Amino acid sequence: MTFFDRFCRALAMPLALVVLFVSLPVNVSQAALVTTDQVLAESQAEADRERVLAFLAREDVRQQITSLGVNPDEAARRVQSLSDAEIATIVDRMDQDPAGQGVVVFLVATILIIFLILIITDLLGVTDVFPFIDSLGGT
Repeated sequence: MTFFDRFCRALAMPLALVVLFVSLPVNVSQAALVTTDQVLAESQAEADRERVLAFLAREDVRQQITSLGVNPDEAARRVQSLSDAEIATIVDRMDQDPAGQGVVVFLVATILIIFLILIITDLLGVTDVFPFIDSLGGT
């Protein structure tokens, strides 16, 4: 056997494997247009996810989660595994129920009610808080 024959025999098996792999059916990629809405939806979903994660990273929220017996790191991992629709629902809920907004309305309403009660009691002559109000009793 000559050198050429030995070389051809050694090269035959790897070439046969290459031909086999090249001839196997391959999934054909499908190209499609991506709409602007799809791109915006994906970027909005990522922004929403980051917003929820930033909320969970706040120290007061972490303390509250810990007091409820939940590991804050586990909560963050679970947020990562939520679907985009679930994240959107959470963000909508965060927008509808902002923390602390009702406190200002409550304080203003309480001050207004106390002011009205004091005016009424001054008018009835029970108190004399406001000197500019004359009581109905004529004192």
